[in-house]
Amino acid sequence: MTKDFVQDGIPKPQRNWAMAAISVGISVAVLDGAIANVALPTIAGDLHVNPASSIWVVNAFQLAVTISLLAFSSLGDLWGYKKVYVGGLLLFSTTSLICALSDSFWTLVIARGLQGFGAAAITSVNTALLRIIYPTRLLPRGMGTNALIIAVAAAAGPTVAAGILSVANWPWLFAINVPIGLIAFGLSAKFLPANPVKVEGQRFDVTSAILNALTFGLLISVIDGFAHDIHWYILIPGIFVMLTIGYFFIRRQLHHPFPLLPIDLMHNRIFSLSVVTSVVAFIAQMLALVSIPFFFQRVLHLSEVATGLLLTPWPLATMISAPLAGRLMSRINGGLLGGIGLAIFGLALCLLALLPAHPTHFDIIWRMVVGGIGFGTFLTPNNSTIIASAPSNRSGGASGMLGMARLLGQTIGAAIAALMFAFFPGNSMKMSLLFGAGIAIVSAIVSSFRKTTVGIYKKTK
Repeated sequence: MTKDFVQDGIPKPQRNWAMAAISVGISVAVLDGAIANVALPTIAGDLHVNPASSIWVVNAFQLAVTISLLAFSSLGDLWGYKKVYVGGLLLFSTTSLICALSDSFWTLVIARGLQGFGAAAITSVNTALLRIIYPTRLLPRGMGTNALIIAVAAAAGPTVAAGILSVANWPWLFAINVPIGLIAFGLSAKFLPANPVKVEGQRFDVTSAILNALTFGLLISVIDGFAHDIHWYILIPGIFVMLTIGYFFIRRQLHHPFPLLPIDLMHNRIFSLSVVTSVVAFIAQMLALVSIPFFFQRVLHLSEVATGLLLTPWPLATMISAPLAGRLMSRINGGLLGGIGLAIFGLALCLLALLPAHPTHFDIIWRMVVGGIGFGTFLTPNNSTIIASAPSNRSGGASGMLGMARLLGQTIGAAIAALMFAFFPGNSMKMSLLFGAGIAIVSAIVSSFRKTTVGIYKKTK
């Protein structure tokens, strides 16, 4: 038996404090996803491992997030989003301290994996919490604010890391998370609203959680293997095992009353189109963000600092356009607005692919701004649609699918970029950007046909 939330959002004073808790928590989780990359050479030297092995400091975190995201989303629907979020913050803060105190490489890798589980718990229910924080009419505005926070954190990652490393050694990259995480924990425990369990008889499906972890863990590993040119005799058995486990996982989800992978939500055409569009958009974005730095440094012979500065207008433009798109959703259909954003984004990728042979900084900057505006204009209405098109008791599953779409898109985009480097060694950026522009524009056309409104899902099984 299902019942909906009695209250539509929470009062404004508590809402502001709740958003502060969300802002601090999601910022530290997003920052930590990229902050360690800058210090990998130093970590490898201090812990006496080779550069190839040091990648596991990053991979352990990302793999843990990928395999556990949907499981934590399901727990959010079952236990309440606040409990999962607060628990994730506590785990994240504790394991950050262990990372900072690590005196061996494998201690650090294991701690980073556990830290990834904490980050997964935080991000899995992040957008589901927005649905109970904001009234329905203001949900797009909340999604826009959330997108702004994530964009700022992602853009600030390398800068924050460089700042910390300029005055301290690498363990402080993780130690700094502890006080910030505890502040977010305190704010969340006090101000985040609790949501009751919605469906009687729902239980956490441990078997599905294991099958999910194996399926998506193997999928990400296989895609990463293609990107790093792993031999076919290793990849083919991996693909076979992945497909076999994936078959039984999907089969179990089709017959389960409360599926971990929300296949039932995929029957909603608006929801499924929005998820697929999100995957495509992140593929296109990752194609750009992987290929452009190589072009700047190897073809234009720009420094790392200049490359970073020239990439910055993209996230800055996204920071501005994402919340504005949330406000525009009250006037423009969400599907149409997302389609317009994707079309602008695809146009920007075309313009970047057609840069003159000797571009000025201004030639690059205005094109990056257009790309950021397009992506931000797409992101808010699309994310709002994914959350709003699911029934309220499945907000956790919808939030998990949103995060999974981002992870899959970024992973596939990085793999395609690697293939472009192999097939078009002298022209990889142009081909990557043109391919990204093509799929973005096709998705823009599809997105424009979605007739979406906030709160579109009227009933559930």
